[in-house]
Amino acid sequence: MEFADRQPIRISDVHDEGYAPGRYFARGWVKTHRRSKNVAFIELTDGTSVKGLQLVINPSLSSYLVAEAQIGTGAAIEVSGQLVPSPAKGQKFEFQVEEFSLVGSCDPETYPLQKKGHTLEFLREQLHLRPRSNTLGAVFRIRSAASFAVHKFFRDRNFIWVHTPIITTSDCEGAGEMFRVTTLDLSNPPRDDKGHIDFSQDFFKDEASLTVSGQLEAEIFALSHMNCYTFGPTFRSENSNTSRHLSEFWMIEPEMAFCDLRGDMKVAEDFVKEVVRSVLQECAADLEFLHAREWVEADTAKVLEQVSETRYGVMTYDEVINELQKSGRKFEYEPHWGADLQAEHERFITDEVVKGPTFVINYPKEIKAFYMRLNEDEKTVAAMDLLVPRLGEIIGGSQREEREAVLRSKIEANGMPPELYWWYLELRKFGGVPHAGFGLGFERLLMYLTGIQNIRDVIPFPRHPGYAKF
Repeated sequence: MEFADRQPIRISDVHDEGYAPGRYFARGWVKTHRRSKNVAFIELTDGTSVKGLQLVINPSLSSYLVAEAQIGTGAAIEVSGQLVPSPAKGQKFEFQVEEFSLVGSCDPETYPLQKKGHTLEFLREQLHLRPRSNTLGAVFRIRSAASFAVHKFFRDRNFIWVHTPIITTSDCEGAGEMFRVTTLDLSNPPRDDKGHIDFSQDFFKDEASLTVSGQLEAEIFALSHMNCYTFGPTFRSENSNTSRHLSEFWMIEPEMAFCDLRGDMKVAEDFVKEVVRSVLQECAADLEFLHAREWVEADTAKVLEQVSETRYGVMTYDEVINELQKSGRKFEYEPHWGADLQAEHERFITDEVVKGPTFVINYPKEIKAFYMRLNEDEKTVAAMDLLVPRLGEIIGGSQREEREAVLRSKIEANGMPPELYWWYLELRKFGGVPHAGFGLGFERLLMYLTGIQNIRDVIPFPRHPGYAKF
């Protein structure tokens, strides 16, 4: 059959009653195929819905008989026929096939994804096939919908999207956990008179790396276009094999001129609420399927609704430390002033003290990045972390240090060469204004939305220590 000039139905639209009964054309992949003496059934998927479309076939149909032996799970087919109300429970329509065509066969003996359930660990070994599974198919539809919600939020508020560089010579976090980019001969690199590698002979005439953040470059645009945001890949060479870390991940980083910490928190709260609300609405069926998995806590949907609707609390770092110390709780990491908060501390605050999403503000300067604005007490910085129930930190942000002298002293105190940040310092000299922003790891947000417990399962092609396939 030739279907090139015909538009196929979308199975998700069928389930949403976007089609009236009638004659249509459909294409996709076989999820299940079973045949009795008088009738054959195929569950068809086209990737648009966690629910398939049931095809009903007369086994004597000649075009079906020709292909029957090759119609296994995973095979690609095209059909035309009648979409009719279904007499079976749990489905509004079924598709009565009149013409059948096998487009791509699939060997049932060697196809890895059979009708049985598969663990997420197994599916990680099948990155080229796992989007066809129900679980990962739902996750990646949610990822797509959440991406559009991110862009819509900022576009509706007149932010511009800035494409910040992936290759950079600046270390935003000052931690040095960066992947080097070079064309030098690693077996015999050129060296200067001190024996150090001479990067002036490299491709970029400088020591270059993959970016850990687009924030510093976004600040350039905030100080020319008022409000902007980045949404793109970032990289960390941290050798961490945990369920919460990736070597390549996506970050969302807005920057806003003429904005202080309170304004920053307002945008962060509105942002999380709107994105969560949008995904709850757009991906209800996929979320319902995922939240019913045995590894997802039973009231996950209720927690998400709370995050999308409730007013967020605010506590200072001092208040948090005091609450932790007076709780009498035995923590794995003993809380004390000057220590960074651990996930167990953050969850205690959101789940038992505030009982909802919470901003923690004014952290000790020693545990935060150099670009955060020094408070008047000269001990803390105007930083904020947004903590959400069951997860802990989901957003980190701050008011940026707009005073050139203070910023220079902080750069030097962190052992960073000021000459590498000359342009960042000049932003403070030439029309600098108070400004603020935050960062949200997109995969962390997706874990929270879906209930998926390993970050490697919410990104199509995970990169982590020892693994960079595809």
